[in-house]
Amino acid sequence: MHECALAEAVVAAAVKAAEGEGLRRITAINLKIGELQQIEREIFEFALEEVLPPQTPLLQDTEINLETEPAELQCRPCEHAWLLGDSLETLTHDEREAIHFVPETAHVYVKCPNCGSPDFEVIKGRGVSVDSITGE
Repeated sequence: MHECALAEAVVAAAVKAAEGEGLRRITAINLKIGELQQIEREIFEFALEEVLPPQTPLLQDTEINLETEPAELQCRPCEHAWLLGDSLETLTHDEREAIHFVPETAHVYVKCPNCGSPDFEVIKGRGVSVDSITGE
């Protein structure tokens, strides 16, 4: 279950950043989850709660905020940029499921709406990142 390892890495990164800033307590960790990231949100949220040790003053009562970052794609041949969500509307249920479970298959099903090329790169919306940390 990679959600647990991901949760541990997020908390470790937040703690390191907070210590670097001299914070005594982290009040909130704001995360961005890429639309193309293969995680189960409920499991990830549960894992985050489990790895936040309540006895540690730095992490006591820390609020975790999750935001989904839309996947932005850019065509290599014509440089047109668009959102994956716009392309998903034109796909079948099975094609959307394939992309959900194996994001790399997007190159099989998604084409640039401008020139029709399947040669694109993911500009945003992949991975999990700590957007910001607030504390005192």
